[in-house]
Amino acid sequence: MGRFHRHDDGTVHSHEHDHGDHSHYDTAAQRAEVLEEIFTENDVRAEFNRAAFDQNGIRALNLMSSPGSGKTTVLQATLDELAGDFAVGVIEGDIATDLDAAKLSGRGAQVSLLNTSNGFGGECHLDAPMVNRALPGLDLPSLDLVIIENVGNLVCPAEFDVGEHAKAMVYSVTEGEDKPLKYPVMFRSVELVLLNKIDLVPYLDVDVDAYIAHVNQVNPAATVLPISARTGTGMAAWYGWLRRFARGSLTA
Repeated sequence: MGRFHRHDDGTVHSHEHDHGDHSHYDTAAQRAEVLEEIFTENDVRAEFNRAAFDQNGIRALNLMSSPGSGKTTVLQATLDELAGDFAVGVIEGDIATDLDAAKLSGRGAQVSLLNTSNGFGGECHLDAPMVNRALPGLDLPSLDLVIIENVGNLVCPAEFDVGEHAKAMVYSVTEGEDKPLKYPVMFRSVELVLLNKIDLVPYLDVDVDAYIAHVNQVNPAATVLPISARTGTGMAAWYGWLRRFARGSLTA
């Protein structure tokens, strides 16, 4: 069985065990070629999406996380905060339901739901063609900021450019301080890490500095903001970052 991964330069490599059968290598080469085509098409569509955002004066943020990090709760508070400042659109990625989209409705933002169900359980990420299909659900000329809420996963989403201007992620203290070391590709891909649920620190007996140190170890350039979306602690710093990003004063 072959294993495939995409390098930072965009190439896809396969790894096959040698069992004396050259058909393994033929199959690996064919699969790698298919994956190259998939990533190439994704990157072409990503540029199309980015051009659509740029033409409408929109800044787009790809917000990623693992499941249960509190990403939707962060978004709820964020939409409430920004409602009077910016016209916000949300592309909501969900595997099979509209539960998160429902939580975001009625908060002054346009929400375009993107179900990734494919008959086999659903995709583990959003890619550029998916986001492109969600764009007609938004009135782009009227928007200032689009937040793409990606599917909860610490592996696949980092590998796909969806046309965003920057990537950010929500990382909860309940996930353990070792996640940046276990999933370095995800943490290296982002400009900002929201370290959420710090209100639980006294109950978990964790060291916030250790979390930040591990993020900085794999991505020294990342901004790390400790927050609690539930209590509001630290959220002002996140709102400030997002306002600067939406105005174009932050560059990815």
